[in-house]
Amino acid sequence: MDAKDEKRFNLALQINNFKASLVEFNKLVEQTTAQKKEERAGIFIPKEDSIDYDKFYTSVQQIFGPEVKNQDVKCFYRKLCNNPDAAFDWCEIFGYFSTDEDSLTSQMDEENLVFLVSRKQRIVIAGSRRRDVIKCIVKVPQLDLLITASQKGLITVFNSQDTSWITGCDYLGQLKRIVATTERTIIVWDYKAQGSSQEHYFVIKPMDHCLLCVCVVPLPDQLCRDDILLGDDGGFVNKFTVSSDDFGLKQAKTKKKLQTQVLDSKNFKSVKRKLHNDWVMKIRYIPALNCFGSCSLDSVHSLVLESLKRLEDNLPVREFAMPRGANSFCYCGKANVIVTGGDDKVLRLWHPNISTKPVGKLVGHMFSITEIVSNEKEQHVISLSSAKVFRVWDIQTLSVLQVFHDSQGGPGDMQIYSMVYDANHGMLITGSGVIDMYPLTRMIQDTKQVPHTHEREVNVTLYNKYFHQVLTVCSESVIKVWELETGLQIYQILDPHGLSIELTCAAIDESGYLFATGAYNGTVKIWDFGSGQEMKMMPEGKDWVEEEHGLMRLFFLKPQVKQQHLILALERNGTIKIIQGKEDDIFLTVIWELPDAMPYLQYGSHIVHLKMSTKERTMAIPFPDVELIVQKTSQQTNYSPIVDVDVNCIDVFQTEGYNLIACGTTNGMIILWNFIAASVKEIYRPEDCFSTDPELDPKRFRINDIMFLFRSPECVRRSSQDSICSSTQCDSSKGPQSSKGSKQSIHDADVKGEHTDMVGEQQSASRKQPVPISFVEPQPPLLVSAHEDGHLRLWTLEGKLIKDMLPFTKHSAISLTSLYTDSCCRVLLAGNVEGHVILCSISSFMDPPHDEKKFKQLLSWRAHSLEIIQVIYVEEKQLVLTASIDGSVRIWNSTSGHYCGYFGQRRMFDLSQTSDFILPCDVNEYPIEIKEESKFTEKTQKYEYPLIFDRERWKKMSSMSLLFKRPPLSPFEVQHDFKFFKSLSSPKIRRYALEGFLTENREAGIVFGSLPIYRVPSPTSLRFLPLIGSEVQRDSVEGVYMKKKHDKVKREEAPEMTEGSRRKSLKRNLVPQINLASSFFPTTPK
Repeated sequence: MDAKDEKRFNLALQINNFKASLVEFNKLVEQTTAQKKEERAGIFIPKEDSIDYDKFYTSVQQIFGPEVKNQDVKCFYRKLCNNPDAAFDWCEIFGYFSTDEDSLTSQMDEENLVFLVSRKQRIVIAGSRRRDVIKCIVKVPQLDLLITASQKGLITVFNSQDTSWITGCDYLGQLKRIVATTERTIIVWDYKAQGSSQEHYFVIKPMDHCLLCVCVVPLPDQLCRDDILLGDDGGFVNKFTVSSDDFGLKQAKTKKKLQTQVLDSKNFKSVKRKLHNDWVMKIRYIPALNCFGSCSLDSVHSLVLESLKRLEDNLPVREFAMPRGANSFCYCGKANVIVTGGDDKVLRLWHPNISTKPVGKLVGHMFSITEIVSNEKEQHVISLSSAKVFRVWDIQTLSVLQVFHDSQGGPGDMQIYSMVYDANHGMLITGSGVIDMYPLTRMIQDTKQVPHTHEREVNVTLYNKYFHQVLTVCSESVIKVWELETGLQIYQILDPHGLSIELTCAAIDESGYLFATGAYNGTVKIWDFGSGQEMKMMPEGKDWVEEEHGLMRLFFLKPQVKQQHLILALERNGTIKIIQGKEDDIFLTVIWELPDAMPYLQYGSHIVHLKMSTKERTMAIPFPDVELIVQKTSQQTNYSPIVDVDVNCIDVFQTEGYNLIACGTTNGMIILWNFIAASVKEIYRPEDCFSTDPELDPKRFRINDIMFLFRSPECVRRSSQDSICSSTQCDSSKGPQSSKGSKQSIHDADVKGEHTDMVGEQQSASRKQPVPISFVEPQPPLLVSAHEDGHLRLWTLEGKLIKDMLPFTKHSAISLTSLYTDSCCRVLLAGNVEGHVILCSISSFMDPPHDEKKFKQLLSWRAHSLEIIQVIYVEEKQLVLTASIDGSVRIWNSTSGHYCGYFGQRRMFDLSQTSDFILPCDVNEYPIEIKEESKFTEKTQKYEYPLIFDRERWKKMSSMSLLFKRPPLSPFEVQHDFKFFKSLSSPKIRRYALEGFLTENREAGIVFGSLPIYRVPSPTSLRFLPLIGSEVQRDSVEGVYMKKKHDKVKREEAPEMTEGSRRKSLKRNLVPQINLASSFFPTTPK
């Protein structure tokens, strides 16, 4: 058998073996899919028969061999578990995915990548020569400039007439010039010179070797001088010092056009040293390390990292050796590593002070690595191979994040020679025959990826301020815990209360170490927050009706005894109870229940007193056992509610001197339980809340959330500089108005003293309390309620309404769903059904006497397209968290309403305030900033200029008295009481065009004959103009007398006027009180 037949036989054998492996793999997938479907259906599967990930991974390795990667198998198995009905392809087990999927899926996957390849922008250099390529790209961050140098001598707009090829370029920061290198010369170009800037350059030559690369040493302490580092084909590193005197830049400007000047390289101060035995491929200066680096194809002296002083002596230098040398390198400041890459296709990470062994390796490229750049902010390294394949790596985890390929153009003429990362605009820029720009994913606003935190709608969102973590619960009963600063998921709990049991509420205790969850079947569990382990539980009662005991709210109470857990719970039927957990008992028990006071408050008095129980408990609880003291008339009343009066929301307030529970009902009543005063009273009752009308919404009075507002004495003494209100006002000019598509302002007038007034109010409030905390008397708490009609109402404990506000949004009144405030009650947040967030400043309002004018709405923005179920304010970072029924939990900047991201995205959060304004794809409304009008701008301008004479207004004004009360006027004399100024008005825009009847007049000539001629109304004949004299006065007196006597009759007979009366009317009504006819027309003799 010859060699060819043997190869064919081996190939056929491999194909047959692979087909057999695919058959076994399909059987494994079918078996695993069937088992996952049975698990979802609730069928019990023994543990020994269950296919977990370890068994699945072992089976896949037995089928395909050990070359299968663990990461690819894990992704495939996770897809199997999440959606067993989805279609699978065998190539996914090897990390390859088919492309024949719908466009939405590809866009969703594309959004999660680092660079958005589909949004690549291409710039063709105008005037470039045929088959010219860009050899060098330099980014100048301080000037936001991008300098490119092509191989055939094109630097931006400069086209060198030299036949030598450009090999590199950089920017001289002190001289404000561009330096470029050719094979044997150095070019210094004044790119900002007036006139033909192509002529304003200097050429420094000759050079001993062919120059391959160049960089400038940034020395800010030196004026009018720059150091240039050059690498050549002899392995030398040269340092040239150039100054303004060398080029005569300080000489007086002449009118003569400057020509190209050639300078001798011997006249410049320069040093050089041989550091490599091969070509110097790249040279860079690293300011953070105060040294330069040069790489070469030399396998022994591959990378040299030293200070500039070593170029002047022969002392040993730091050398890094690697097989086949290095083509490029870069330095990452945060990670403090140097990344190198070359022809061996391996990226190596080096510590700057350890040259013996790399600290890490990144393997994945199939061709030689030609360029490496770093993204310091995202901690990414981007590498480029000679096959035009880009790989994005995470420096911290040493994992690949994205791989993409530039498929445009042929392999020879479109080779990518240079690459740079623009941190200012978040773009990766490459140079070949054209310039390509790849934007970061976070820079794109209109991505089609919908924020997605859970598969189902979110029911609960909580923030743990001690761990700086966020807990989210969805209706599919999945608990997830996230890191706030990064957005990474820490752990998740599936079916915490059992299979298909929905969680409806949760709470975190004061220490942050525990959290409790409540389900729709009434069960409660306590968990360890750090590990997610279950600690205690309350099982479902045997005689409970389904969903009747479903929990709506949970609150951790302050325990009277250590190692004791007390939870206040609100059930769906309106029952309020306390659940206790002891240290040595894993079960939770109900130890206290609040009696129902609604029948007596509805038909009896507005207040019912409580009787405290004298029964002693073995363990103290915050609320005593109480009984209602009811009058006889109230006891005889039958309680037959017409409308639903169940408690919909509650809040608890426990501090020294107060022990309160506030309740908001579905029919709009606010009830306050005061256990110190031993009473329960009605704070608010809407009119007709107990009557039913089939034409009206029965939920129109419902209170969706209620909350206590209380400022402790310590908060009163805090400086106003820590206030969110002052910071919002300070940053409002930076955030909203500088953002892309600036915010819409309610009042366009700029308020000059707005910020100072607000800060002054807060400072004055703090100056009023200079005494220690122990002597400051705390003010009683207030109540704030969010209503179904969209109103935000604030109450005192006595039931007095002190503020009724309808928050401003772009739409009409929208039902409010959630409330939140910070620890010192300086800001109040509310969310509504349409997905809007309302941010209000209440810092000054909380100080007595609670002036409602100091309650100010600062911002409102749309965070979701659907209902918001929870809004949270993180005061230490000035962030707002919003959770919605759309399944996403999003994070926003509270000072400007800028979108920061959502929990569940693959990229980490960027919580810094940026100028790039980004919106989610399902939101298209910009934030609205609310400004108040200044006190000093109350005067309004009555007139708009310019004004013109309105003849129609003048006709309607009575001016006949001016004709006979004054003696006759001489020509050109003006009456002072002429109502000319009252007849002025703004110019009116003509809504129709003038009617033209002739477009050309040949007799008028070639110029004026082409002008259009329009028809205008004819003026009144001059023979009807009145003359100033006795005859005019006589006619005027007769007109006034007749007008007074027969005013009504003349109005009716006006249409039937004779010719004589019409002339008299023209005398009176169509002429002003100035007669200029005698001045312009001579008197005709009779």
